[in-house]
Amino acid sequence: MNEDPGPSLTLDFAGEVLTAAPGKELTVGRSGDLEIDDNPYLHRDFLRFEHRDAMWWIVNVGGRLAAYLTDAQGLMRSTLAPGARLPLVFPRTLVTFAAGETLYEIIVDVPDTPYESVRPPHTGSGTTTIVPGQFTESQLLAILALAEPVLRRSGSGAGEIPSTSQAATRLGWSTKRFDKKIENICDKLTAAGVRGLRGAGVRMASNRRLHLVEYAVSTLLVTPEDLPLLELPQSASAEDDE
Repeated sequence: MNEDPGPSLTLDFAGEVLTAAPGKELTVGRSGDLEIDDNPYLHRDFLRFEHRDAMWWIVNVGGRLAAYLTDAQGLMRSTLAPGARLPLVFPRTLVTFAAGETLYEIIVDVPDTPYESVRPPHTGSGTTTIVPGQFTESQLLAILALAEPVLRRSGSGAGEIPSTSQAATRLGWSTKRFDKKIENICDKLTAAGVRGLRGAGVRMASNRRLHLVEYAVSTLLVTPEDLPLLELPQSASAEDDE
């Protein structure tokens, strides 16, 4: 009797789907099996998916960029640094990474994996509140305005992060108001242990927006289902000082 080689792995990037059976590998990068784009900030060979020890693994073969892995429920998040490898233990894993001003997102499916993340039942009433008590409604709107290009890709793909003035205009806010919201959001996340959100300089401000969106998308702090909130009328309120 032939031994079951195990499940195949599927990558979904903006509707482009690649599948590999055990014994095969898939690579991601500017010149990989999944050829992302010609972004010069992205490694030619960045990620490799391989089947070893009866499991699928993701390997960061790049020398500079990190990738982040999140389960489908947004309950577990891991950092894949250059040279590191991690087993794919969930049926669906979200892989996000940034290169230059662009954030990328790949959906990885491996059926029949040993773990399934389960979100605790929601016991509240009315509409769902994301991270209740941690962010105000207007702070979540600020995050959504920055993350909108990525979220519009229906959960997989790439998107360039808007500038502060573009995001403020999207909400009908002043740039000063928007900047204040982002400052307070970054303060809260930094206090909670999230890195890469504090510092000075124009380049740091750009990196901060990118890191904020990467964190918000990979942890499901904001999702495509939240995008209709951007279409609601916006008005100044007492939250402006938060």
